[in-house]
Amino acid sequence: MNQLIILGYVAIGGAVGACSRYLIAELSVILLGKGFPYGTLAVNIIGSLMMGMLSSALNQGMIEAAPWRPLIGIGMLGALTTFSTFSMDNLILLQQGAYIKAGLNMMLNLSLSLFACFVGFQLLQRG
Repeated sequence: MNQLIILGYVAIGGAVGACSRYLIAELSVILLGKGFPYGTLAVNIIGSLMMGMLSSALNQGMIEAAPWRPLIGIGMLGALTTFSTFSMDNLILLQQGAYIKAGLNMMLNLSLSLFACFVGFQLLQRG
């Protein structure tokens, strides 16, 4: 498949995912309030569920990789949440019996990402 067409699928999926993320976040505030990041939790769970379903459908030959992987797996779910990819990566490692790698991947992603967010925040703080 032409790379420009694939890029178009990623872009369309990304637009759908980004808008979905916004709408889910807004709806969660309306329904559940601002006392907890329910919107982030919701998109992470929804995205991980969808990534698992997509991966299974691809593995079983239920659907073709093109256009569904770039449209949904990369574009839509990538914009909705990167946590879905993180979840799939770890599931694959666990299924392969690479428990140490999976644990290390989880620990490094969570701790280093949180630390990087803190550093980025601090870099732009005044005073």
